[in-house]
Amino acid sequence: MSILTRPILEINLQNLIDNYKNLQKLCSPAEAAAVVKDNAYSLGAPEVSKALYDFAKCRTFFVAHAVEGATIAPLLPDAKIYVLQGIGEDSADLIKKHHLFPVITSWDMFEFWKENRIPSIKPAVYIETGLNRLGFREKDLPRFSEKDKQEFGLVISHLACADTKEHFMNQHQLQKFIELKNLYFPKLKASLSASDGAFLGNDFCFDMVRLGAALYGINTAPYRQNQMKAVVTVKAPVLQISDLEKGEFVGYGATYRAASNKKLAIVSIGYGDGIPRSLSNIGKVYFKTFGQLHEARIIGKISMDNIICDVTEISGLQVGDLAIVLDSDYTLDDIGRDAGTIGYEVLSRLGKNPRYKRIIIPAT
Repeated sequence: MSILTRPILEINLQNLIDNYKNLQKLCSPAEAAAVVKDNAYSLGAPEVSKALYDFAKCRTFFVAHAVEGATIAPLLPDAKIYVLQGIGEDSADLIKKHHLFPVITSWDMFEFWKENRIPSIKPAVYIETGLNRLGFREKDLPRFSEKDKQEFGLVISHLACADTKEHFMNQHQLQKFIELKNLYFPKLKASLSASDGAFLGNDFCFDMVRLGAALYGINTAPYRQNQMKAVVTVKAPVLQISDLEKGEFVGYGATYRAASNKKLAIVSIGYGDGIPRSLSNIGKVYFKTFGQLHEARIIGKISMDNIICDVTEISGLQVGDLAIVLDSDYTLDDIGRDAGTIGYEVLSRLGKNPRYKRIIIPAT
């Protein structure tokens, strides 16, 4: 008899490459850059970046922090790696050592850059067009001298509502970006869109699109059927199968009470593995028995290490069988919806726990 105890995180790098190539065609002739911040959304920036570099010929990458860029730079010898959080005292040495390209977002940062300029690097300049997060505001831009403008090699901004195709903010930001770029940075290459913007049409693509969540299988254009392949699969073994009598309670807080006799499967995965606790009494997993796929609802509160599932109607289930927690049938977007969050957050949480047995399907 075989007993497994650890959840399994499977990463399909071939599907990642296929997603990149499909998105590359969508935003052509713009360059398709890859966003690998947060350790490639927790899936492993070294593995993901190297696969994109070797099999998709991607040559431009974006990370959040210089320390992330330093991790992948040795693997990507002639790639350009932009650092979205910019440059500061805690990152200048790494940026210089690994030839990274900071994104300058404020006058304070620009002054720091000029004091610590790296002659062989032209950073990007971030201009605010409506998201009101990082970036130079319109009122700040007249301060740039012609000499200042020559410091930069790329101008970027970021869309706030690109996942809603008809939202008025998309056209508003597009026009604002065009206006500010033409007025202050007419000679620079430009990038406005991330994954969701790529689906809005070529007007939004400019010279470069920064592909992030869609690469990893998330539907960044929810108004249409997801065209991306699933990159991540999560499975977890059944540790125990037990009976639950009518009237008995399940889990912490006794939030579920059986209205009839039930059969339970205790599955070895929980919020400590990145499964949102808000899926308690809402989420589901799937089991495959006798060649058929069966849905099993999560009942009771999810604990750190386990979920409890109602498998009353599933015959043939055994200890050691694997619950399908995430795949192409129950996607990151589905889990995000059911958990009251987004697929981005779910994905970012999943790969951070070393308890997973990680299986990487290589690209070919």
